Amino acid sequence: MTALPDVTWQMAAMWLIVAGLFYLAIFRKFEPLLLVPIAFGALLANLPTEGLVNPPADGVAGGLFHYISLGVDLELFPPLIFLGVGALTDFGPLIANPRTLLLGGAAQFGVFATFLGATLIGFTPMEAGAIGIIGGADGPTSIFLANKMAPHLLAPIAVAAYSYMALVPLIQPPIMRALTTEAERRIRMQSLRPVSRLEKLIFAGLVTVVVILLVPAASALIGMLMLGNVLRESLVTERLAKAAQNEVINVVTILLGTSVGITMTGERFLNADTLKILGLGVIAFGIATAAGVLMAKAMNLVSRTKINPLIGSAGVSAVPMAARVSQIEGQRADPGNYLLMHAMGPNVAGVIGTAVVAGYFIAQYAG
Repeated sequence: MTALPDVTWQMAAMWLIVAGLFYLAIFRKFEPLLLVPIAFGALLANLPTEGLVNPPADGVAGGLFHYISLGVDLELFPPLIFLGVGALTDFGPLIANPRTLLLGGAAQFGVFATFLGATLIGFTPMEAGAIGIIGGADGPTSIFLANKMAPHLLAPIAVAAYSYMALVPLIQPPIMRALTTEAERRIRMQSLRPVSRLEKLIFAGLVTVVVILLVPAASALIGMLMLGNVLRESLVTERLAKAAQNEVINVVTILLGTSVGITMTGERFLNADTLKILGLGVIAFGIATAAGVLMAKAMNLVSRTKINPLIGSAGVSAVPMAARVSQIEGQRADPGNYLLMHAMGPNVAGVIGTAVVAGYFIAQYAG
């Protein structure tokens, strides 16, 4: 009656990968809120379980994760995560210094460069688009796009996206230092002006209208992102904003993470495509980081008010981790320099930019 005879070598190999994910999440504290559920879901996927993932048949209800995973299949979980992200995000730094939107846009070069690279090594355009979005450093968007364009690659794309998001403090600094001089890293930026509540509300409404008109396929992500932000900035829906920031995003994170992990069976994960995706993910992050820094340097050539190029690296969507990396690197060069709020501008611009790029890929290749 035991399941021991059903254990395969692929399952045993995946146990080692699961152990690695648990180590990174628990002991190294790399994105633990996502990697712990993903790792546990992967553990369940690689055990000979009963009544867990089976679909309904002959009048018998399906397994627990058959129904939970519908949140990914039906594209419910990623937009709900965006609702919480919007409720947690202050767009004030971006509104106060709108030119930092260009830095968030520049970081998307990593997405398109990786898309081209993936097509050159044999992936289809739909698969390449889903892989390329890893460069945006946005886990929910990566899952959302992979489910639409390459569901068979969902597990490695999600693991790559969240793993490299966690490794931003290790991946970005060498690139930032290599592309900037000591003098550039010491640039002090002018204090940001205060941004009124009305400006923030108008911004949320304007972005919603403009982005959906231009890229309708991004409606679910942008709509929920800005709904969460309006709940935050209106100051009359405090209970709803707190729910989105806490209970909603926490519950959905657990369900989303385990649903992704449950797809990480050995048969799906242990193949050459997974290694290619992991390699392309590193390239995507590197190019995105470099593009943001180089865009800031280019802007300084034509601008009277200088930008510290370090904040360009925050154009990836890893909020607020990438902005903190800019702050840390800036203070290494000048302990009295405070770049965090300046870096939040391109950081939140990157969230919008990645959602727009995802919508473009959907419209172009999956529409």
